[in-house]
Amino acid sequence: MAASPSLLSWFGIVRLGLVQTALGAVVVLTTSTLNRVMVVELALPAMLPGLLVGIHYALQVLRPRLGYGSDLGGRRVPWIIGGMAVLSGGGVLAAMATALMGTHLMTGIALGVIAFILIGIGVGAAGTSLLVLLAKRTAPARRSAAASIAWIMMIAGFIITTATAGQALDPFSPLRLVVVSSVVSAVAMLLTLLGVWRVEGATAGAPAAAVPHRSSFRSDFLEIWNEPQSRRFAIFIFVSMLAYSAQDLILEPFAGSVFGMTPGETTKLSGVQHTGALIGMILVPVINALVPQWRTKSTQWIVAGCVASALALICLAFAAIAGPAWPLRSCVLLLGVTNGVYAIAAIGAMMNLVGAGHENREGTRMGLWGAAQAISFGIGGFVGTMASDLARLLLSSVPIAYATVFVAEAALFVVAAYLVVRMARPVRAPGSELLLAAKQGA
Repeated sequence: MAASPSLLSWFGIVRLGLVQTALGAVVVLTTSTLNRVMVVELALPAMLPGLLVGIHYALQVLRPRLGYGSDLGGRRVPWIIGGMAVLSGGGVLAAMATALMGTHLMTGIALGVIAFILIGIGVGAAGTSLLVLLAKRTAPARRSAAASIAWIMMIAGFIITTATAGQALDPFSPLRLVVVSSVVSAVAMLLTLLGVWRVEGATAGAPAAAVPHRSSFRSDFLEIWNEPQSRRFAIFIFVSMLAYSAQDLILEPFAGSVFGMTPGETTKLSGVQHTGALIGMILVPVINALVPQWRTKSTQWIVAGCVASALALICLAFAAIAGPAWPLRSCVLLLGVTNGVYAIAAIGAMMNLVGAGHENREGTRMGLWGAAQAISFGIGGFVGTMASDLARLLLSSVPIAYATVFVAEAALFVVAAYLVVRMARPVRAPGSELLLAAKQGA
């Protein structure tokens, strides 16, 4: 019988977080920089990059199947490395496709579709297995801090990549775009290899032959869906992420329309929100460390994050009505902090819940939740902008239209908080042991 693998040290958690940094680096370049190049330098409709990025989100429905594949062998590192290789290749291909659009538009678009399919599959394979590995190899008391470290490192990947790539791309040329993308992908692969080197070892997981026989992916997925807490958590993730992401694409237009801010000022406003999110993500593990008894309050942390996010959105609704006299930056900072608390608490709970329920189903279970998160995030921006446009058509006042959308998003967060409370209730059905896992230190 194989020995149990040792738990990760703090250094090991940070090293594994390098994979999140690598993921963030490739994704932000393909979803942000290439988006700008298509719209500004190539003067293409904004709908084109929107549809390509939408393909990346749509492919996240494969996360449960990809997680199931890693369950079969009991090892996650091969899926992380393979997923990052596919993602990195897709990133380079996306840059080549964008460069090609300048001279051969339809060929470039066709190549871009293939590239974003690869990006979606790569993110799903690497991201799902990474979270499972981090959850299984981290002590319960450290999981909230581990989640914070991983996500902060991912945001660091966003920041470092956009700053360095932005400088390297000037003066812009299609060739320079491909070269910069290739370098970013190569560095991402190197960080991934450093992050997962010897992290599983020879004792990680059971040999494939020892894993219980599964009739099919469908039967495994249905087993997990029939776990009441697992199903409820997936629904909670979908609803809360819809509220979380719906304001992304309307915050800057709102600040410009109602507060008269310039494009530069609204960009800085988004920076205020991201700063707040970082503060919120750091706040949870710091308080847990200072007040040990709070480590077992994962449900309360999630509810507090959702309710506080709802209040921050109500603050923005009042800002829309009050106009320029309202302290908008303070409201946006508050929204960032509360969103950060919600996000890190939910991820910590996800890491605790993934090992509960039916054994050897961690990848499939994490894939279900990851798919719910990605799909909800993918449609959230569209729903937010559509709701804003619809409210402007039906209401005579632009400020009231924005206020109505913010209130609707706040209501979604309240519904999400209710779903968490309901999820925490004891359930006498297969999968009810998830309640015990949720009460462990997130």
